[in-house]
Amino acid sequence: MWAPQPRPPTVARSAVPCSPRGGISGDRRGEYLVATWPVVGAPRHPGGREDGEPQLVHLRDLLRRRRRRIRRSRRRARLRRRPRRGGGGGAGAGAAAPRPRKGGRGKNAKQITWVLLLKAHRAAGCLTSLASAALGLAAAVRRRVAAGRTDSDAGASLPEESPAVRARFYGFIKAFLVVSVLLLGFEVAAYFKGWHLGAPDLHHLSLPSFGVRGLFDSAYSGWVRLRAEYIAPPLQFLADACVVLFLVQSADRLILCLGCFWIRFKRIKPVPKSPPSHDDPELGSDHFPMVLVQIPMCNEREVYQQSIAAVCNLDWPRSNFLVQVLDDSDDPTTQTLIREEVEKWAQTGARIVYRHRVIREGYKAGNLKSAMNCSYVKDYEFVAIFDADFQPASDFLKRTIPHFKDNEELGLVQARWSFVNKDENLLTRLQNINLCFHFEVEQQVNGVFINFFGFNGTAGVWRIKALEDSGGWLERTTVEDMDIAVRAHLKGWKFIFLNDVECQCELPESYEAYRKQQHRWHSGPMQLFRLCLPDIIRSKIGFWKKANLIFLFFLLRKLILPFYSFTLFCIILPMTMFVPEAELPAWVVCYIPATMSLLNILPAPRSFPFIVPYLLFENTMSVTKFNAMVSGLFQLGSAYEWVVTKKSGRSSEGDLYSLIEKDQPNKQHQRSGSAPNLDALAKEKEQAKKKEKEGKKKHNRMYRKELTLAFLLLTAAARSLLSAQGIHFYFLLFQGISFLLVGLDLIGEQVQ
Repeated sequence: MWAPQPRPPTVARSAVPCSPRGGISGDRRGEYLVATWPVVGAPRHPGGREDGEPQLVHLRDLLRRRRRRIRRSRRRARLRRRPRRGGGGGAGAGAAAPRPRKGGRGKNAKQITWVLLLKAHRAAGCLTSLASAALGLAAAVRRRVAAGRTDSDAGASLPEESPAVRARFYGFIKAFLVVSVLLLGFEVAAYFKGWHLGAPDLHHLSLPSFGVRGLFDSAYSGWVRLRAEYIAPPLQFLADACVVLFLVQSADRLILCLGCFWIRFKRIKPVPKSPPSHDDPELGSDHFPMVLVQIPMCNEREVYQQSIAAVCNLDWPRSNFLVQVLDDSDDPTTQTLIREEVEKWAQTGARIVYRHRVIREGYKAGNLKSAMNCSYVKDYEFVAIFDADFQPASDFLKRTIPHFKDNEELGLVQARWSFVNKDENLLTRLQNINLCFHFEVEQQVNGVFINFFGFNGTAGVWRIKALEDSGGWLERTTVEDMDIAVRAHLKGWKFIFLNDVECQCELPESYEAYRKQQHRWHSGPMQLFRLCLPDIIRSKIGFWKKANLIFLFFLLRKLILPFYSFTLFCIILPMTMFVPEAELPAWVVCYIPATMSLLNILPAPRSFPFIVPYLLFENTMSVTKFNAMVSGLFQLGSAYEWVVTKKSGRSSEGDLYSLIEKDQPNKQHQRSGSAPNLDALAKEKEQAKKKEKEGKKKHNRMYRKELTLAFLLLTAAARSLLSAQGIHFYFLLFQGISFLLVGLDLIGEQVQ
């Protein structure tokens, strides 16, 4: 035992240099150890040495202990200075003060106040943004309703469908809506009466035989028996059939995606059989084949300059390619402008001709057919086709023509589209998702594995011999590009798709233009299927190629897809809410569509935030696609009308300037024709003014079928809420809102 001391024990310390390996050493580069001797009689530290023996401690440990003591003393001082809660004194108030966070400084009241104010400011900003968006939406809706312009007005309806067909289809949807509203009233009344009965439970219900209440109870019980015995079985059969079609189409899409992944994994890429030698400066123009370049256009004054400039700047010997500007415009001013542009480029040395038909028959197909009948076409081996809004890169021909060399079976080389206005609004973003999947997956997989796909009508190079062997351009459908591709495939010609060769173009920015384009794209294939089916059966191609054409290319991807999409999600699903005996499982309504949308968006990963709007918008567009499919299949209305998709020409001026800057170092003599002189600038200003005047004449419209379906789906959502079907309710609610926004024309270009 040791006697307590009045003062802490004193410790004698001395520092000696120590080598890094330990031990006493005089090396100055080593670390220092401190030798301590406890005073005799002082308590020995646990694990220490005997009394009187020195203990070696690192100097850094002593400094670390000192810093800890200083931090503890400062922390205690801060706690003493902190104001007590509640304004009261005493030890209890001080003890209730919050302890600071371990390893960091605590926040005082002023800091907490500023943090809360910052969060409140952000929340207020979010609420303000939502309120302003809601007010803007309400103002736009009020303008639409006040204007009263609908798709039934002149110029807004689809020219492909007759007024009788349009009125019949709209009448069917409107009658369905009226019946749904009446049934919802029945169901709400029964819900508040506590009736949650199916047909097997009706025998437990005692019905009064008189009075208004008895009449209602009898009517409701009769409706339940009617739907259970007569409506539910055929509805369930139709729902099961649509689900089977949905699964088949989903499997086809999954197989296409797996094929695309395989192409990327193996890095499969079409390469020319003979390596191109166009970059050899010693080669003369005789080494380059003769190429005919065609630019069909019709009243497209916004974009004609950019396409002509891009084609005339193609990197190809001037003596070996000729540009045909095929103008079908009926506006004399537009004809004059295009003719002057052609003359301007002809003065710079470009081989370019202007053609205008007096009798405009056959639309685009007739225009191309007329151009191919020129006598000088026999001197050319290939023909490249570009629509008026397309801007090929200067090396387009050098990257496509070499694939034809030493490959006599090759008839078509198709390039991919890229879009200059894909981020203009929500409509263009959703179109970009669709078309990226079309090119990246559908066209590329079909081109690699079966050497066949539908020609996209532009940004492609044809072997003229293949066109002539297939019968040339025909005016029998509105999809002349798909027509010539199918006939060339039946003749044994092969196609190549180049995913790495892109050609810039524009997307329609207004819903009205996009709707008309989609109607033409989905009515034409059904016309073509009726006309080509006998030729496909009689052709000499293999059985599997015939099966691919009939069952996959036409039936599954052109007919079944719009059929089940509209029937299943816009007709059957709302009906199952009012006929609960027929059911659609949740995986059909939510999980598989979400998975398919995820697969569709993979080629455009930057568009991932728009996956939900994309899913809803595709179901919304199923109305137009279904109507077009039925019109084309049964030849309803004037199914041969052609409507040119409206262009904006937003990128034409910048693209022309970039082409001019690129050509200035090596083509100084072309400045007089390509540089923007004063006359050209004055002309552009006049065109801009005219364009603004035309823009003022534009109007946003309301679309009756979409609005009627919106109210139908919202009514079905209210009925599903009574049945506590969560997934069905949310799907119907958001799908109804999507139809409402599209019906009010709030998704595309907004005309002030």
